[in-house]
Amino acid sequence: MGYSVELENVSKFFGKTEALKDVCLQVNEGEVFAYIGPNGAGKSTTIRVLLGILKATKGSAKIFGRDAWKDAVEIHKKIAYVPGDVNLWPNLTGGEVIDLFVNLRGDRGKKTDDALRNRLIKDFNLDPTKKCRTYSKGNRQKVALVAAFASDVDLYILDEPTSGLDPLMEQVFQACVMEQKSKGKGVFLSSHIMSEVERLCDRVGIIREGELVEVGTLDELRHLTRYTMEVSAERQITGLNNLAGVHELKEKTNSVNFLVDTPAMGTVVAHLTQFGIKKIESTPPSLEELFMRHYKKEGAS
Repeated sequence: MGYSVELENVSKFFGKTEALKDVCLQVNEGEVFAYIGPNGAGKSTTIRVLLGILKATKGSAKIFGRDAWKDAVEIHKKIAYVPGDVNLWPNLTGGEVIDLFVNLRGDRGKKTDDALRNRLIKDFNLDPTKKCRTYSKGNRQKVALVAAFASDVDLYILDEPTSGLDPLMEQVFQACVMEQKSKGKGVFLSSHIMSEVERLCDRVGIIREGELVEVGTLDELRHLTRYTMEVSAERQITGLNNLAGVHELKEKTNSVNFLVDTPAMGTVVAHLTQFGIKKIESTPPSLEELFMRHYKKEGAS
């Protein structure tokens, strides 16, 4: 298995502003990869470089081993792209736009499964007969998503794709991603919805001020923050405040609530056993906590 996406020391300048700083990244074929960061971190710039819309100032960007800038036309036959803010032709219907996008892929467009297209339209609750000028932001987003998932492609590049969708449609989107994953298709997903990323993605990349600061599975990134522990015991629990790695300790009669650094977990649990544990709950950090840990300013609470 090769890489669907390869970035090697990619930098992008806009004047004197460096939007991307030596970004190195490999995404495996068939992998669902999340690319997260705040507004202005460089997510959309990275995606535009991959799409061949922007040329990297330096470094190499490849999709399926082909140069993202020089081979953009051939690459686009194998990928589908959905931006976070979709603009459509106002005088075309949604159905006409879907067919146009699908057919832009040449021979691959001819393989479109009409039953799949119609099912997606139904699942996303989209009226394809209406003119695009009448669509809300959410419905414009649905048109792009239906066109993408109805296409015979190997990689989906999705930049905040559920922007404007209600929670029910977000669930439909997530089901579509999992369906494509089951077929061995890859997804490169930029998202700000942490629960969505946790549910869908195999690995996560965190970008900050144009720099890729962490890449790994959720389990591999758990070390960046702390577990929440709730413990009740037969006797009053003491001594936790003297242990390294324990934070924000709250004590009640024969029960405690605290945060613990992952490396200290074994020592803490061993200490707790002497008090006759009746119940212990350990909650791993959410992706949102991991994310905020990276962007928390020095000295912030």
